[in-house]
Amino acid sequence: MIEFLETYKQNIIYGTIVIVAIIVLRMLTTKLHHWLAREKQRKFPGEQSTSLRLLKRILNTLWVVLGLIALSYLVLDESRHNALTDDFKIVLYIGVVLALTIIAASTANMWFKYDIQKKIENEHDPTSFKFLRYVVLVVIYFVGILLCLLAFPSLKGVAQTALGGAGVLALIAGLAAQEALANVIGGLFIITFKPFRIGDLIKVTDAMVGRVTDITLRHTVIRNFENKMIVIPNSIINKEKLINYDMGELKCCERIEIGISYDSDIDLAKKIMQEECERHPLILDNRTELEIQEGLPVVKTALIQLNDSSMTIRAWTWGRSYNDSFQLKIDVLESIKKRFDKEGIEIPFPYRTIVMKTENKERTKTN
Repeated sequence: MIEFLETYKQNIIYGTIVIVAIIVLRMLTTKLHHWLAREKQRKFPGEQSTSLRLLKRILNTLWVVLGLIALSYLVLDESRHNALTDDFKIVLYIGVVLALTIIAASTANMWFKYDIQKKIENEHDPTSFKFLRYVVLVVIYFVGILLCLLAFPSLKGVAQTALGGAGVLALIAGLAAQEALANVIGGLFIITFKPFRIGDLIKVTDAMVGRVTDITLRHTVIRNFENKMIVIPNSIINKEKLINYDMGELKCCERIEIGISYDSDIDLAKKIMQEECERHPLILDNRTELEIQEGLPVVKTALIQLNDSSMTIRAWTWGRSYNDSFQLKIDVLESIKKRFDKEGIEIPFPYRTIVMKTENKERTKTN
């Protein structure tokens, strides 16, 4: 035993140092991860630490792989030591590049989030910064992947070409026929021309109405009134004719239409609708000075259509915002229906006349 220890003393010391180094590095990585996670939670409470967990796994894996390569020096021939050294350098290079890429992306992401939060607190528009955050993150990860490719001789030429600019153009040309590029360009158009911003209330279709919560390189996210998130590709939303309720003046006109029967009093129905609308606390007086001097009513009502079994009366009401006008409409519809019932104004419903024809036939039986 003593002879064995004397013979392999240097190898045992070398192996012990490598194993201890791996353990120490993993412990330091864990402590670093806990510290960074606490700092992130302090600045951004409730934020998930996905990137930090990924960084921890990469570093721990890197230490193990490098340790295994270092221990391989003990069992392989000296002729393989040069190859092991090259592998050690490649693994170390890739690990460091990946770690720095994640650190750079996380730092940029946290900086943008902090700045976006400040803009929201100061009631400034954060749309451009939110979109720019995605652009910066994509560039960081793209450069990190290209730098990793430089470690492999067979892919080194491709990476150098891409870094030189020709590869980027080739990638863009390759994506030109893809929907992904259309979405990216659509996102750039949204940020540049600003048909809507983060926080705006928009209507794309009758089924897609809500507030814009995020604009990414690929899609726009809106939260509807059912608290559901609707994800719309930028290439699609750029083609749609959308309504932005928060662009320009916030006041909104709501047209309230109710059908009455032909036997009902039109003037009484118009008077009831006008009174109920003007009585609502959310009604906005949108009359001009001249209209006020002429004594025109706050709410205009008119018979707009003669249908097969009803007459449609419309009231034009104004609210200070889309939310006010929507609340006004649903409240007034109920109050108008109750007034109609009291005043004898009939809201028609379809009538059907059923004619039943019976035939009595006498059958004679012959024996």
